[in-house]
Amino acid sequence: MKLGLLFNITAAEHQQLAALPDLEIVDLPTANTDPKSWLDVDIIYGWNTFGDQLLQLPHNHLKWIQSISAGIDYMPLAAIKQQGILLTNTSGIHAEPIAEFVLGYLLAFSRGILASTQAQQQHRWVSDALRDQVFNLSHSTIAIFGTGHIGTRIAHYCHSFAMTTIGFNTAGHSAPEFDATFAAGANPSALQSAKFIVNALPLTAKTTGFFEQSFFEQLTGQPLFINVGRGPSVDTAALRGALDQHKLAGAVLDVLPDEPLAPDATLWDQPNLWLSPHISGGFEDYGAAAFAILFKNLQAYLADGQLIMNQVDLDKGY
Repeated sequence: MKLGLLFNITAAEHQQLAALPDLEIVDLPTANTDPKSWLDVDIIYGWNTFGDQLLQLPHNHLKWIQSISAGIDYMPLAAIKQQGILLTNTSGIHAEPIAEFVLGYLLAFSRGILASTQAQQQHRWVSDALRDQVFNLSHSTIAIFGTGHIGTRIAHYCHSFAMTTIGFNTAGHSAPEFDATFAAGANPSALQSAKFIVNALPLTAKTTGFFEQSFFEQLTGQPLFINVGRGPSVDTAALRGALDQHKLAGAVLDVLPDEPLAPDATLWDQPNLWLSPHISGGFEDYGAAAFAILFKNLQAYLADGQLIMNQVDLDKGY
């Protein structure tokens, strides 16, 4: 069995792989590597344009791809499914850092930190106005779209502040850490009056453009909208309209439909919008956490051809 590396690993991790029986390791390709030289590779760790080229070769031997990301919408899923290739991702390892990122903005918004920073840049002392606007997180409602690893961890942290958590998923099934759950297309009164709305949905055909004009128009609580899911899930023009019309008190976008954002894009200057460059899921031991998933799956796969965690449903796209 051959494992091709399209993502850097440490020397210690390389030794762990080398100790596995019946496994040959093919190191990172160079700019001059011909994809045809990888035709007998069975497993790929990571993904890039080299993987795309290999997948297009008619006699490739690929059986399984381990992605190093949770989202896999950037990969050629139709071709992977057509060729009967298994796909696993790193879903779960981003939950804690993304939840901390969201919590940071919940606190910064509710306690007036974001507004104070804006006022400081304008040399304005707005004590009286802000005192009337700040509020406690306790007993406020947060609506979280996506009740998987990330959404659940966000809800868990919110419960520490005695917040009410409502979740939205495909069928409205119950989920841990949520006080109530609804189908993604539902419009409960709790959503309309929520103080915070978070998108943590994966990108699929159904979630592309999900947050559009009619969604924002139904809101009455002037919430803070936070997108840590996927950029194309949000209609950016509709979002800006909601900000201009004060349907939203503010928005935080860690992901955008097109990244990186062009330096001359007008989105940079949108009032009450805070941008971050797709960093919410990062943390210092990312490589080790991703490798741990590969290694556990690899041990099982070499033993009996089975994958024990994080297998992607190629029909659903997550």
